Amino acid sequence: MAYQPGYSTPVPQQVQANPQVGSARITGAFEGMQFKIDNRDTNTMLYLRLQPGYEVLTKPGTLVSMEAGVQVKGKMNFSWKKLFTGGELTFAHFFGPGEVVVAPETWGDIAQIQMDGSTSWHYGKHAFLACTPGIQMSTKAQSVGKMLFSGDGLFVGEARGAGLLFVHGMGAVIARELQPGEQWIVNNDHLVAWNCQYGMEKIQAGGIISTLQSDEGAVCRFTGPGTVYIQSRSPQHLINWIEEHLPQRSGSS
Repeated sequence: MAYQPGYSTPVPQQVQANPQVGSARITGAFEGMQFKIDNRDTNTMLYLRLQPGYEVLTKPGTLVSMEAGVQVKGKMNFSWKKLFTGGELTFAHFFGPGEVVVAPETWGDIAQIQMDGSTSWHYGKHAFLACTPGIQMSTKAQSVGKMLFSGDGLFVGEARGAGLLFVHGMGAVIARELQPGEQWIVNNDHLVAWNCQYGMEKIQAGGIISTLQSDEGAVCRFTGPGTVYIQSRSPQHLINWIEEHLPQRSGSS
């Protein structure tokens, strides 16, 4: 693998799972690909330098640019809602040689997760961005209780296999490692990806389940060992903020 400016020099060891904190550039190499996560202040972009014949899969509609030598298969634009309504999973497939640049639909951060095949990962329905071909993507149905309390609906994404999985979130993406038996509670709107046991519940006030004394509502209780990725901003809160600040339409006369 040849060195490319702006990318890390390929090294024998594989990249770490946890994202660096802050806005520093992240670079790494995996199999026939070098990657760079840059502009991490809020406008993060993922640069993928592919060797001849090497393939990456991305979420349709996220392509920013690519070099002329890159070959493309699959759909470039696609309603990702179909992934969670029983539709067939569809990806954009890019084959090297050349550079492919992708970015999330909204501003925020990107994190890389290295999967070794020993455990599966779950992710929020909008968190997937890209992956290497050794990872199989599917949907996983939640229990009825989880469905009632989860902002992610009846299905969450599930990734299995070995390779690199790239996820994104709004604001900063932060990882927390949980020790065996350690518990951590996360507002459901701030979830990105996780690989440990979890349960959905309502915030309790005075031992009584209550949604009246808290705007937080549903939360996830995670139990280690494992890793949980969260986003520092809630897309739903942003939607609510925009709606509150939109000018009121006057009634028709």
